[in-house]
Amino acid sequence: MAGPRETDAERLDEWSPRLLKSRLYQRLLVDIIIGSLAPGEQLDENALAKRYGGGLAGIREALARLALEGLVVRRARVGTSVAPLDLVGAREAFEARCLIEVQCAGLAAAHASEAQIAAIRATLADGEQAVAHNDSAALAAMDEAFHVAVAAASGNRALAKMVVTLHHQTARYWLYAMKGPTNEDSYAALNEHRALADAIASRDVAPARAEMFKVLGDFPAEMKRTLEGR
Repeated sequence: MAGPRETDAERLDEWSPRLLKSRLYQRLLVDIIIGSLAPGEQLDENALAKRYGGGLAGIREALARLALEGLVVRRARVGTSVAPLDLVGAREAFEARCLIEVQCAGLAAAHASEAQIAAIRATLADGEQAVAHNDSAALAAMDEAFHVAVAAASGNRALAKMVVTLHHQTARYWLYAMKGPTNEDSYAALNEHRALADAIASRDVAPARAEMFKVLGDFPAEMKRTLEGR
């Protein structure tokens, strides 16, 4: 008998969420985004295996993927460390997201299946609880899952893969710039994400594109000032 069918988001690459290496990768990714693994921090594979479980092989595969995305740096005879913050790179990635994710939102509104729309909504199901508990890890994971689900629903695998990488490259800069959002900010962001999901569900291409612009927001002002002061 055939096993359970994977969703489009799960088929973005060979890293199905059902695999242990993917779960390890996801936990490492979120901890880098929220700063639990700080920029420049040296990463010891044995310590990571003890902290996250899963053994050295899974940790090494997860770190290899994070290195391909530019989130960790691996150097021979030096080891692996969390990539430093690069504001120029963050700005460039943000500009690319504004082009690609707006297009993905429009395509999702035009082509998403009912199952894909349900998957987009499901990523936000625990939003109030995460905001109420100020759970930065849950909020970061929720945001990542939402953007991946919208990208997958676009039906364009090439764009969807770009979204995954670009989102990961920019997500930690928002938390760095905001120094931890207030509950009011988080509830407002949650409502913007839900408005985007509603626009996609309504098959409204132009509103979906507009709502994605709102969700992405502006490049953080503090980061702009830092770049301008260089």
